[in-house]
Amino acid sequence: MLDVLFAGEVFCDLVFGGIPHLPTPGTEVYADRFAVSPGGTANRAVATARLGLRTGILGVLGTDLFGEHLAARLAAEQNLDPTWLRRDPAVHTPVTVAVTQEHDRAFLTYEEKGALRPEVWEGELPAVRFLHLGIGRPLPGWAAEFRARGTRVVGGVGWDPTGQWSRELLTRLAEVDVFVCNAVEATSYTRTDTVEEAVKVLADHVPDVVVTDGGSGAVAVDGATGELVRVAVPRVPAVDPTGAGDVFTAGLITGLNHDWPLATRLRFAGLCAALSVQSLGGANSAPRWEAIDAFLERTPGIPAADLVRIRAIKP
Repeated sequence: MLDVLFAGEVFCDLVFGGIPHLPTPGTEVYADRFAVSPGGTANRAVATARLGLRTGILGVLGTDLFGEHLAARLAAEQNLDPTWLRRDPAVHTPVTVAVTQEHDRAFLTYEEKGALRPEVWEGELPAVRFLHLGIGRPLPGWAAEFRARGTRVVGGVGWDPTGQWSRELLTRLAEVDVFVCNAVEATSYTRTDTVEEAVKVLADHVPDVVVTDGGSGAVAVDGATGELVRVAVPRVPAVDPTGAGDVFTAGLITGLNHDWPLATRLRFAGLCAALSVQSLGGANSAPRWEAIDAFLERTPGIPAADLVRIRAIKP
């Protein structure tokens, strides 16, 4: 039994940090920090594995230098099962150059069609409590098979490079049990002006919806009660926000796995995301329990009931 399986594209992220500004054509800008990190779906997979969940990852890597590096890195993560990580010599491993500043980042990405999320499942489906995958395009048939077997499906989306933000996505929400996105995605797909308005629209289509709102925290609707909940995120010095949303999702799924109340899930997810922005790289910066323990010790104001729940799941 896996606690969670993440399906999607796996990138090799080349992360440049501490730049004063993005370069203009014909100029050169120097970074003062650099890291190589697994990215994309691997951000979420590494994060939940470090939180103690039995995690699987489904994706495609090439057999090139980047693919070899990622395969070795992911195989070395405790609690992360790479059984479903396919290797294809005909595919170039997806690569993203991330240029980061304190509060934002920009990306340059190369990705081939063969490296997209597999549409066909090879072999038997494993037993899985939670499945996470993107719903920016139609879901594969095996996702419905997982759901029919009792797996809770968590949907996500990414940046829409077309700028169309097609409302067709809203029809796919019926195929998932939980939907997690950021404020730009939520307001763009729902054609609303505020996160609160967007959450209410999305809640008409999916039982549980969570929208991350950067430094303002997260907003969610409780599927059981219909209550709208906003929780603040801890304030920390930021080095690189790359992957913070992925780490938030990992923390949220961890809370779901342990049947925590909604507010506790949001606080824990926000805590994990905040810790992740203090170093370079999404997967690289996914917090381990030592960092979480240290944060809980030095940070006042966390509800006592939440502290008990969080500390009870420490491996």
